Amino acid sequence: MENKLNKRYGLITAICMVVGIVIGSGVFFKAQDILEYTGGNVTVGVLAWVIGGIIMVICAFNFANFATKYERVGGLIDYAEAIVGKRYAYLIGWFVSIIYYPAMTSVLAWVSARYTLVLFGVSDITSGLCMALGTLYLIGAYVLNVLSPKLAGKFQVSTTIIKLIPLILMAVIGIVAGLINGNTIEAFSLATNEGAGMNSIFAAIVACAFAYEGWILATSINAELKNAKKNLPLALVIGTLIIMVIYIIYFVGLTGGASTSDLILHGSTLAFKNLFGSFGGAILNALVVISCLGTLNGLMLACTRSMYTIAVRNEGPNPKVLKELSDSTNMPTNSSVVGLLLCGIWYFYFYGANLWGTPVFGMFSFDSSELPIITIYAMYIPIFILFIKKEGKENIFKNVIMPILAIIASLFMVYAAIYAHGIVPFKNAQALNKFSCPIIFYLIVYAVVMIIGYILYRSKEKSK
Repeated sequence: MENKLNKRYGLITAICMVVGIVIGSGVFFKAQDILEYTGGNVTVGVLAWVIGGIIMVICAFNFANFATKYERVGGLIDYAEAIVGKRYAYLIGWFVSIIYYPAMTSVLAWVSARYTLVLFGVSDITSGLCMALGTLYLIGAYVLNVLSPKLAGKFQVSTTIIKLIPLILMAVIGIVAGLINGNTIEAFSLATNEGAGMNSIFAAIVACAFAYEGWILATSINAELKNAKKNLPLALVIGTLIIMVIYIIYFVGLTGGASTSDLILHGSTLAFKNLFGSFGGAILNALVVISCLGTLNGLMLACTRSMYTIAVRNEGPNPKVLKELSDSTNMPTNSSVVGLLLCGIWYFYFYGANLWGTPVFGMFSFDSSELPIITIYAMYIPIFILFIKKEGKENIFKNVIMPILAIIASLFMVYAAIYAHGIVPFKNAQALNKFSCPIIFYLIVYAVVMIIGYILYRSKEKSK
């Protein structure tokens, strides 16, 4: 049997994949974090959303340009192989398979469970019930993607439409109400130097990175996308621009529903309730849950395919087994099982490191929702640099100016993460009762994982 995925998705599905994967939990719960980081300074918060959005659009534009030149199986891995080389492509594939995809997916499972319980009035979002529900959501997303990939694609489209409803309603009605009741004008007029320090700004931008992240995952379906060289670039550019606009106006709209101090304490749920009443607020919060589940579905889609994209190149552990496709679903079943297992491991880690009273992993307790994102930006940089070298003479704007801007944007994100997470004590430091530098301990974990991956790669090379 030929190990080749079918062309099953069109442009609309691809745009919905980009919008649907990115828009989910991040915009809802990171908006609260951003206000907290900035001391309720809405102006600085909007600035953070704008900077984060510009970085996303610049990087997406470059990958859209890559998509017009390279197409095979795994999106990001294909581009890394074509531009940098086979070994670097393998290392990126190993990183996203072992750390990036499952870490992000596990966080989304918890967030989906969190908003579900909040909807039913359960305030304890660190309880066993919350973790059990998150586990069920993980398994449910896995089953949907493995047994019925077409249904998973349709679910992605429908949840994308549904998740836009609370965002657009809050953006439009919140801004109008805020201008009438004066809350929005007051929120901007109260902007002070509080929260305007570099640490606050960088922390807010890094938080935005989580809310904006996910667009790169859409490149994992390029081999399953009809007319991929045309449709994937359109999906990436159109999708990221839609996301940026929606996020900014939603964030401003929140100020019409509650004061910034109340938003810091209670989050978007209070704003929905104040603007739409108890029943209307409950309906919109239910749509928020669906939004989170849509994002979880998109992330699980990438997880199920991640080890396959390595194995199909006859790399990584036991490629013969991991590249097998199911006769009935044309899905990489074995790769999917490994993806689910890794999600479970990171799910346990996230709970122990971030939700348990005293972090279970001690100094190795870091925010697995943000730091892996910054690593991926660092790994983009060699791709952008060598792309300029390979293709720079063909088109100055697309192949030189835009990659240079992407390099600057990526370096900025790495610096922001180091500044926000590395130098100052992280929030878990208080629980540990000692100074914590989480980015160093995250990098240790990252290095160990990458060394193991490299050893596997070298062993395969020697056996050839």
